[in-house]
Amino acid sequence: MKATGIVVEYNPLHNGHVYHAQQAKLETGADVIIAVMSGNFLQRGEPAFVDKWTRTKMALASGVDIVFELPYRFATGNAPVFAQGAIELLDAVGCSAFCFGSEDGTIEPFHNSLQLIDRHTDEYETAVKKAIAEGVSYPMALNQAYETIIAGQPSLPVADLSMPNNILGFHYMEAAESIGSSMKAVTIRRMGAGYHDDSLESQKIASATGIRKSFFGSEKLDEVSDFIPTVTKQLLHEWQSERMVFGNWESFYPFLRFVILREGPSRLRTIADVSEGIENLIFRAAQSQDSFQSFMDAVKSKRYTWTRIQRMLTHILTGFTKISRAEMEKPTYLRLLGMTNEGRSYLNERKKELLLPLISKVASFSDPSLDMDINASNIYALALGKGTGVVSTIGLDYQISPIMEDHFSFKFFK
Repeated sequence: MKATGIVVEYNPLHNGHVYHAQQAKLETGADVIIAVMSGNFLQRGEPAFVDKWTRTKMALASGVDIVFELPYRFATGNAPVFAQGAIELLDAVGCSAFCFGSEDGTIEPFHNSLQLIDRHTDEYETAVKKAIAEGVSYPMALNQAYETIIAGQPSLPVADLSMPNNILGFHYMEAAESIGSSMKAVTIRRMGAGYHDDSLESQKIASATGIRKSFFGSEKLDEVSDFIPTVTKQLLHEWQSERMVFGNWESFYPFLRFVILREGPSRLRTIADVSEGIENLIFRAAQSQDSFQSFMDAVKSKRYTWTRIQRMLTHILTGFTKISRAEMEKPTYLRLLGMTNEGRSYLNERKKELLLPLISKVASFSDPSLDMDINASNIYALALGKGTGVVSTIGLDYQISPIMEDHFSFKFFK
């Protein structure tokens, strides 16, 4: 059986994601689609809208055959770290291709960009270091260095690395090249609203960001029902009726604020991504600000992007230290969250060829990275249940087996 890999967050899964899975299978002639999915905390430093098991159910009902969890260390990392962890997992499970959505929609510009940077590595890295030293954020420094290099090649079609999906796609390909993977890189044009777009308008595909913002503005799922598959809507209704609250920083802020004030600047300094004295600013903001929005307004600066600060706060909330991160440089297992019947057949066929241990029961495997994933799930459950009257359920990683679903398909909304 032939597998194609995709990297997802599904926060929540919407019509555009269904289209991506369908097209990935069609474009590559795959028998199964394998998704590496973030757990309960995400790449932009946010708590997930709903937990990883609910999002796994969405995936299995919408064209994905196997879902593996991207370990916390990579799921909450910057774009290169996020991409490296995901690609190594897809390579370890035997995918023959990986497919990503992009603003460009064709793969040649990405190959050209990789080759161009490879030929000008010293110049590129020097420009990045210079920009960072001048106070430019890391993503902006990368883009400025890239623009300097491509300026000398005006006729060469290259990827626009100012666009968020293009950036991730570039890093997926960079990661695959770094490990000598034989996986073929494929891209499809991203449909509908952009990654950062807030508006839903009249189209049937909208960004997950836009869907979440629309929901939090009204707290009515009917407001976003045109943009999500039926199963997503059903699962979100179930979540809302059982838990009453969806994951977001504003509701998590009292829990985060307590942790910041308890730890103090000296301990905050040991947390991953916390550097250059920002721990003092974080501590002072927690002392004075009663909402997450006002807290972020007090901390944000040109040097620290909103996303970078959110990643720091995620690590503060979960207790993820610089020492812990240093112990988790590479993925060391394949954590199975769920599979369809086709997915089960693929794993049965390939189980002796997997490059990493397959974990279906966490109690049977010991690893610092897995311990961190379990800890993050428990922290998420505690913060989610705070003040809602809902009993927080911790230890779900030990209680929930990989989710088994028959393969569903949904008509794509045109």
